[in-house]
Amino acid sequence: MNEIFSTLRKSVTSPEVRKKVLFTLGIFFVFRFFAHIPVAGVNVAQLKNLFESNQFLGLLNIFSGGTLANFSIMALGLNPYINASIIIQLLTMVFPKLEELQKEGDAGRKKINQYTRLLTIPFACLQAVGMYALLKSQGIITTLSPIALISFIATMVAGTMLLVWLGELITERGVSNGISLLIFAGIVGQLPVVLGQTLSTATPETWMNIFVFTALGLIVIAAIIVMTEATRQITVLYAKRVRGNKVTGEQSTHLPLRLNQAGVIPIIFAISLVLIPSLLANVFIASNNAALSSVGQAVNLWFSPTGVLYNVVYFLLVVAFTFFYTAIIFRPSKIAEDIQKYGGFIPGIRPGKPTARYLNYILTRITLVGAIFLGFVAILPEIARALTGVQTLLLGGTSVLIVVSVVLEAFKAIEANLVMRSYDGFLKK
Repeated sequence: MNEIFSTLRKSVTSPEVRKKVLFTLGIFFVFRFFAHIPVAGVNVAQLKNLFESNQFLGLLNIFSGGTLANFSIMALGLNPYINASIIIQLLTMVFPKLEELQKEGDAGRKKINQYTRLLTIPFACLQAVGMYALLKSQGIITTLSPIALISFIATMVAGTMLLVWLGELITERGVSNGISLLIFAGIVGQLPVVLGQTLSTATPETWMNIFVFTALGLIVIAAIIVMTEATRQITVLYAKRVRGNKVTGEQSTHLPLRLNQAGVIPIIFAISLVLIPSLLANVFIASNNAALSSVGQAVNLWFSPTGVLYNVVYFLLVVAFTFFYTAIIFRPSKIAEDIQKYGGFIPGIRPGKPTARYLNYILTRITLVGAIFLGFVAILPEIARALTGVQTLLLGGTSVLIVVSVVLEAFKAIEANLVMRSYDGFLKK
C-alpha cells in the first residue's frame, strides 16, 4: 500500500508523468461525454427497461461502459475491434507474411494495427445491423428507410472507430494500454449504477448475502493480485568471458516466467466471443422466418448467461485463449537462442533446443495453473449468485479481473516512466 501511495505521489511531482496521467484522464472525460450522446430515433427510456430485464444485455452494457443502455454513438463499444484483433492474431499463425510483420518491430506492428482497424469496419457494420434488428423486434426503433438505415449504421461504426482512436491516443501519449484502460473506464463508470440498483432493492434478509458477496469479492481481488504478480524464477548462469584484458567471472541471473503471461487479454477475447451466440439469437428471433426464430429461442434458452453451457464454454475459451496468447508473446526457442548467444545456460540443461524444450515444459505447467484460475474467476460470479441470491451485481469476476489487472498494469507503466525519467536526469548530470 505504501508503494502505491509513493508511486502516486511521485507521478504528481513528475511533470512528464503528470502530463501523461492528465492526458489519460482527459480522454476518459471525452469517452464519457460521447457515451451520453444518443443515436437519433431510439426510445432511450424503453431501451433502459429492456436492459434491466435482460441479463445478457445487461452484461453487454457493462462491457460497453453503459453506452448501450443510453444507445450512444459508441453503443457498439470495442467489441468489433477486439474480434478483429482475434482474427488477425489467428491469421498470423497461418500466413508467414503476417508473422514476419510481427517480427519487424514498430513498423510491422503499425501495419498489423492498420489491418486490424480495416477489419474492424465490417465487423462493426454486422454488429450494427444485428443491433438494429434487435431494437426493431422490441419496438424500440421503427422501420428505417434505406438512407436512414445507412446513416444509423455509419453513425455506430464511426463511434466504434472514434473509440479505437481514443484508445490508441492513450497508448501513444498516455499511460499503459489505451484499449484496456477504456474498457476499465467503462466498467468503473457502471459501478455506481450497479451498486445503486443493488442497495435500492436490498431487504433485511438479503443484507447478509450482500455482505458475503462483498467479502468473496475482496478475497477474489486479493487472489487476482497474487496470481498476477506470481512468477517462476529460472536460474541462468553466464560463463567466464574474456573482453580485451579483462576477464569477467561467472554471473548468475534469473529468468522470470509469470504465472499469467497473457494478463487480461484472454478474458477480453473470451467475453467477446461468448456473447456472439446470444447476440445472433436475438437477431434470429426478430426474423420473420419461423425456423430461424425457433433456432434463436433455443440458443437463448441453452446459452443464457446463467446457464451451464454458457459458463462451461466461457471457462474453456478463457483457458484456450490463455495458452494461445502466451504462445504468441513468449517464444521459448527465441529465448533459448538469446541465452545461448550471450554465453548463458540453465544449470543441468544443455543450450539450444534442450533449453527451449525445458522452458516450454515449465511454461506449459505454470500456464495451466494460471489459465484454470482465470477460467474459475470468470465463472465464479454465477456460482456466487446462485449461493447468495444476489442477482443485481452483474459486475462479476470478469469485470473485477479486468479492473484489477488494468490497475496493476497502469501502476507498472507509471513506475517505468518514473524510472526512465530518473535515468534521463542521471545522464544529463
